[in-house]
Amino acid sequence: MKKLIYAALGILLATGLLALGAKHFENAQSAATGDGHSGKVLNIYNWGAYIDPALITKFEKQTGIKVNYDTFDSNEAMLTKIQQGGTSYDITVPSDYTVQKMKQLGLLQKLDHRKLTTLKYYDPFIMNRAFDPHNAYSVPYFWGTLGITYNDKYVKAKDVQTWNDLWNPKFRNDIMLTDDARDVFGFALISMHKSVNTTSNADLLAAKGKLDALTPNVKAIAADEIKMYMAQDQAAIAVGYSGDASEMIAENSHLHYVIPKGGTNLWFDNLVIPKNAKHVAAAYKFINFINEPKNAAQNAEYIGYSTPNWAAKKLLPKSITDQKEFYPDDDMIKGDQVYTNLSQYKTQQYNDLYLEFKMNRH
Repeated sequence: MKKLIYAALGILLATGLLALGAKHFENAQSAATGDGHSGKVLNIYNWGAYIDPALITKFEKQTGIKVNYDTFDSNEAMLTKIQQGGTSYDITVPSDYTVQKMKQLGLLQKLDHRKLTTLKYYDPFIMNRAFDPHNAYSVPYFWGTLGITYNDKYVKAKDVQTWNDLWNPKFRNDIMLTDDARDVFGFALISMHKSVNTTSNADLLAAKGKLDALTPNVKAIAADEIKMYMAQDQAAIAVGYSGDASEMIAENSHLHYVIPKGGTNLWFDNLVIPKNAKHVAAAYKFINFINEPKNAAQNAEYIGYSTPNWAAKKLLPKSITDQKEFYPDDDMIKGDQVYTNLSQYKTQQYNDLYLEFKMNRH
C-alpha cells in the first residue's frame, strides 16, 4: 500500500526517469492505442521511480519489445484508472489489500504458474499471503515495513522504540507523518493493541481521539517531501516506509530506521496482469525478466527497497542485506500485520476520520 512511489537523490531519480521517458515511455493514450496487437509492445503502470531505468532498456534490447511506461502515486489512483478501462495496461503494481480488491472486482487475470519460470526464486516467507492465497493473481515485487526514521542529532534511539513513544511531549512539532489514512490509523491502532484492519466503530473513534492527542507533535503530513526534510536535517522524526528510509539514510548518515516493538504494518507491492491486458505473453516475459536474480538484485540496489527474491538477495552487498531493519528476522516482525481490503463504507469511514484529524491540526 502502498511502493515506489524526491529530495537530492530523489530529484536525480525523477530526472533520470523523465530522460528515459523521452526515449522509451509513451503517454497513456499511446499505451491504449499504439502498435495495436503486434505483440512487440508492453504497457506498464507502476509507482513513480520504482524501477531501474537501465532494466527497461535491457529488456527492450533483449526481447525487441517496446515498453510504454506510465506512473501513479497511490493505489487508489491506479485502481480508478484500471476500472475506467480507457487504457489497457499489461502489468501494474498494486499493494497487498489492493490486489485483494482488484480480484474481488474482477479486474485481474489468474496467473499461469507454468509460465512463471522465476517463481522458484521467491522467498517462501513472502508467498501465499492472505490477500492472495497461493499467489493465484500476483507475485511480489518489493516488500517492507512501516516504521520510524529518526535523526540522532535530535533524538536518542531509546526514545523511539515503540509507536507510543511518538506521543512524548518532548517531540512537540518534531514529527512528520506519511500522508495515508491506513498507515496513520494503522500505527495508532497498533499502539492501542488493535487490528489495523478493524471495522469496529469504537476502535476507530478511539484511534481518532489518540491521533488528535498527537497533533501538537506533528510538524507536517506529507508524501515524498518527507525524504527531503529528513535528508536536510529539517525534521527530527518521520513515520514512513522502510524503502524511503533507506533512501534518506543514504543521503544523511545521522538518520536511522526503527521497526517499532509491538508490531507494525508489513506491506507487499506486487506484479499483476489486468483483465483487459492485450500483450499477455510480453507481460509474462517481463515478470520473468525482472525476477531473474541478477536483474532483481540490480533493481533492489537501485530502488533501495527489500527484494522478495532470495537468489537476488544473495547477490546484494552484505552491507545492504545485513541491515536487519530492512531485511528483518522473524523475531523483529513477529506480530506485524498486513492490510486487507475493507468495504467501501469502512474505507470511507477511515478516510473521513483521517481528514478530520488533518483538519484539526489547523
